[in-house]
Amino acid sequence: MVDVQDLTGRIAVVTGASRGIGEASARALDAAGARVVLIGRSVGDLDRVASGMQNQPIVLPADLSARGAGTTTAQAVLDLVEGVDILVNNAGIPMRRTPSQLTEDEFDEVFAINVRSLLMLTVGLSDSMIERGGGSVVNVSSVAGINGPVGRVAYAGTKGAVDAMTRALAADWGPSGIRVNSVAPGLIATAIWEESRQNVPGLIEDLQDGIALKRWGVGEDVADVVVFFASDASRYVTGETLVVDGGMARVGTSKVKLTELDD
Repeated sequence: MVDVQDLTGRIAVVTGASRGIGEASARALDAAGARVVLIGRSVGDLDRVASGMQNQPIVLPADLSARGAGTTTAQAVLDLVEGVDILVNNAGIPMRRTPSQLTEDEFDEVFAINVRSLLMLTVGLSDSMIERGGGSVVNVSSVAGINGPVGRVAYAGTKGAVDAMTRALAADWGPSGIRVNSVAPGLIATAIWEESRQNVPGLIEDLQDGIALKRWGVGEDVADVVVFFASDASRYVTGETLVVDGGMARVGTSKVKLTELDD
């Protein structure tokens, strides 16, 4: 029986690979056999992640916030590898601002990183996927794009945009063999939450009480879904957004205060 999640011989690119969901996804893709290009801003953290991987990982430091960064980073990737089969768009920033607090500069910043660079990097790598017979793009969005939480108008807007672009790109590139899907994580115990989890009494218990599975997620919970979308196990799935939140967003018993969510 063929292992449909065997990624041996495939080239994967993961942005925001230095920690959290990006790190877990890079490690999971490597474990499935892929050679992974790790993209992020922290060289030290990228080197740390790469040191534990087996399939000749490549470290590519890049800051995706500047205009044109998505396009130039795509070219930098193609200067290092002959083509790309899998792209995991995980890089992004949180932003907690009410409508009255939000400035135009902050709006531009969060959309530049979470939306513009994601799209332009994807476009820049798409031809190489087509030349290799197709591929898989996995966009990491957020449950915030589904629920529209209080105090997250710009951030939620970026994640809604990611999910909408996922569907549109799936339509554009389906005939060329490129599948495009997104993963929308809920409460994931990554570094962004660590200080609050350690220092805010009752935070862990209060928030997990609103999750149907009664626990926070971990990076590996999302990474396994990323591998599913990257692999032939999802060969007839495209244009989908899969919520990975333990039943927080769509199960009626949820009591989570989404004003507390960063991603």
